[in-house]
Amino acid sequence: MKIVLFGATGQVGLALQDSLAGIAGLDGLVCSSRGGGRWSADFDRPVEVAQLLRMLRPDVIVNAAAWTAVDAAEDHAEAALRVNATSPGAIAIEAQKLGALLLHYSSDYVFDGSGALAWREDDPTGPLNVYGATKLAGEQAIRASGCRHLIVRTSGVWSPGGEGGNFVATVRARLLARQALRVVDDQIGAPTAAALVADLSAQLLQRALKTEAVSGTYHLAPRGETSWFAVARLIAEGLRALGAVVPEVQAVPSAAYPQRARRPLNSRLDCSRLHSALGIALADWPTWPAPILQAIAAWPAGSPAASATGS
Repeated sequence: MKIVLFGATGQVGLALQDSLAGIAGLDGLVCSSRGGGRWSADFDRPVEVAQLLRMLRPDVIVNAAAWTAVDAAEDHAEAALRVNATSPGAIAIEAQKLGALLLHYSSDYVFDGSGALAWREDDPTGPLNVYGATKLAGEQAIRASGCRHLIVRTSGVWSPGGEGGNFVATVRARLLARQALRVVDDQIGAPTAAALVADLSAQLLQRALKTEAVSGTYHLAPRGETSWFAVARLIAEGLRALGAVVPEVQAVPSAAYPQRARRPLNSRLDCSRLHSALGIALADWPTWPAPILQAIAAWPAGSPAASATGS
């Protein structure tokens, strides 16, 4: 069995390289990224992505590539659409022709963030920004292709490595630089470690390879809920416990911190379908930060940082 992994140098892609390697029956894992190399793939050129698949003829395709710069997408909508929808659609068409199974990642941003209940897979969508709209368009293109697929929606992905940035790394870097930090306290969800996404995705993929009943859309995130402010405060507390001198984190409402792209207030995801498919129960959000705070504090200085949900 051959697997092609797109977006291999991103947060989830790096974690997937380890998780996919353990899949039974794997005799080839081709890692593709935009940065060059033998199997380079530029998602700004969907035709080239499709050509690569026709040449490699994989049994499984995993797409962890995406345009994730949420604010920049507002000013570069066409480019974001090509990366998040047109290229995934081209991948899905090739998957259908090859009879390959496609695993694709999507986002909580396909929802409008209303209410306080956790979103289920079949709830009505209504993205608030260009990024969310392009991720939804990617989902729709995959379903329309008729290929067998797994679409995994997740939220607030973070890790110490990979291209791009993430909230946890940004907050850590700014706190260690002793920069004043204001973070929104009314955007609620459950930030998700890239390693968790990769490990559970690999398990889901293995189940799907055994039975066609395991297909369609799944939500993947820790149970429970928190705010971005609460996450930032936990990181600050963890750094202080390790002897770092860091400033206090100030809570602010989203209205006090306008951004180019509007963010959903409710990013809670109901993951019961995934739990049933895998026969597992994930830990609640409050139970997992403590063991990893020391690891976060020990991240190398060059860990990725980008605009946090605050200033």
